[in-house]
Amino acid sequence: MRRLGLGEGVLAQLLTGQRDVFTASCADQLSGLHGPKGKPCPGRPWVCLLCPLALFAPRHLPNLLRLKAYFARQFKAMSREQFGVVFAPYAHRLSSLILPRFSAAAIAAAEKEITDLDAELPLLAEEMAP
Repeated sequence: MRRLGLGEGVLAQLLTGQRDVFTASCADQLSGLHGPKGKPCPGRPWVCLLCPLALFAPRHLPNLLRLKAYFARQFKAMSREQFGVVFAPYAHRLSSLILPRFSAAAIAAAEKEITDLDAELPLLAEEMAP
């Protein structure tokens, strides 16, 4: 709370899911980190994975796993160089820092909720796997 300068009301909203975006809870969607200050964040779903305002809770696991599957599909569809430039930092943080914070049981339960299809993600047409 101190690091982000959050008050009690914001913390309650984060914990109850009132500030949820696709992959996380956002401490301040209007902060302007990835777009104009005062406007909702325009970042793609994976941008939250590197954002200092993102907080990941167990309720986000299904969508985090959907992103992990999406990255795997993109890795197969793109050259290594393309993937490295576009998705590697996000995929690395997700696999090495975010998902390991959750128990194996929580991850296994969340895996039952996904079908591994692009339709499960809020993607633009050009972001769909070929």
